[in-house]
Amino acid sequence: MLPQKLAEEAIVPNFNESEPEGKDEQQPSKEDEQSIFSVKSILWHGGSAWDAWFSCASNQVAQVLLTLPYSFSQLGLLSGILLQIFYGLMGSWTAYLISVLYIEYRSRKEKEGVGFKNHVIQWFEVLDGLLGPYWKAVGLAFNCTFLLLGSVIQLIACASNIYYINDRLDKRTWTYIFGACCATTVFIPSFHNYRIWSFLGLGMTTYTAWYLTIAAVVHGQVDGVQHSAPTKLMLYFTGATNILYTFGGHAVTVEIMHAMWKPQKFKYIYLIATLYVFTLTLPSASAVYWAFGDQLLNHSNAFSLLPKSGWRDAAVILMLIHQFITFGFACTPLYFVWEKVIGMHDTRSMCLRAVARLPVVIPIWFLAIIFPFFGPINSAVGALLVSFTVYIIPALAHMLTYRKASARQNAAEKPPFFMPSWTAMYAINIFVVGWVLVVGFGFGGWASLTNFVRQVDTFGLFAKCYQCNPPPTAAHQPAIAPPHH
Repeated sequence: MLPQKLAEEAIVPNFNESEPEGKDEQQPSKEDEQSIFSVKSILWHGGSAWDAWFSCASNQVAQVLLTLPYSFSQLGLLSGILLQIFYGLMGSWTAYLISVLYIEYRSRKEKEGVGFKNHVIQWFEVLDGLLGPYWKAVGLAFNCTFLLLGSVIQLIACASNIYYINDRLDKRTWTYIFGACCATTVFIPSFHNYRIWSFLGLGMTTYTAWYLTIAAVVHGQVDGVQHSAPTKLMLYFTGATNILYTFGGHAVTVEIMHAMWKPQKFKYIYLIATLYVFTLTLPSASAVYWAFGDQLLNHSNAFSLLPKSGWRDAAVILMLIHQFITFGFACTPLYFVWEKVIGMHDTRSMCLRAVARLPVVIPIWFLAIIFPFFGPINSAVGALLVSFTVYIIPALAHMLTYRKASARQNAAEKPPFFMPSWTAMYAINIFVVGWVLVVGFGFGGWASLTNFVRQVDTFGLFAKCYQCNPPPTAAHQPAIAPPHH
């Protein structure tokens, strides 16, 4: 699979190729070096541009496939399509900014003689190195909170999906079961080792997306179907915030880059991944909305409207497996942060590190059990956290890092070929900050928090089977449940 030189590059991704990266558990054994068709290299030891692409695409689209039709029922078909394209491109731009800042930070540190043996660089460290400790604190707080809550959502989503196949167990019991399953991600060392999982995960979401598309078309439009959206300002901005959140999988971008043999190649990978994701989200959301229309306002999970069949059960099972993978994607950066806090990050024994990571999984598990109603407040999290983590902070950090002429002159990465000048880059960054601050954080936060207040009376701690009853009639206020990544 990989010749010896590339196997060495897998543990030497530094720009000068003189300092080994990351983890000794990634180092190929002598048997691997002797066999270019090593199973370990094929399934485990990934660090190519393709691996990064699979990781980005797989992490970007998961449970959100099932809730995008619901967002379309709030926005209308035209707004849903346009906002997907708009936020997808905006998300690709801020992912590009993060990659530029990572390369800038790493280049400066290596010029100072700093190595990264047994150390995975993370976003808050990039902010610290380029802008100082206050930015580090802000980046750490937003990123960790976003990843923590994202992991909780995966467990709740697992219980919600499996309930469509087997309702003999309540959702709380399913959360216990999937919490134990997801805890096994503590044994995956880093993003370097997600090669086979990323590949399978994207295959699973591809199947699910096209199942939704074909099943909706074959089912046809329901009797008296109506497509009345948009009707209410609150619903519209909640749906817009959901799509803003859809293309906000940047919380693991730096870790994915650091796992690459050649991190400089990452610059356009997120954009290419987003273009592929469009081929999954646009047809499936449009087809399901075309078939069911306003019924989706009371069905935030598309599985609930499609007839039970072997094809649907297969899609549910594949989504469950993919949610396990996504849980690992969200938790791995938290594992790294925790390891650094307790001084275990450079420990060579994977078993010791796995035990050390368990305190990260346990509170996530309990939060998913205590707050099974997390779905209705997730759009508020998207408006209040994702707006800053994914869009505002990277754009501001880029502008501040290159605010001086000397920094622009000595930049490790110059403006891209399609950008005529630094001024144009600043103009785009200012637009991103302004738009997301007003529309995402402002209007989106207002809509999400207003809905949260309206839904408070339905909440209950340790609910045994939250929202297991038949969905409310059209006369009731529709619940606002945002996408689950």
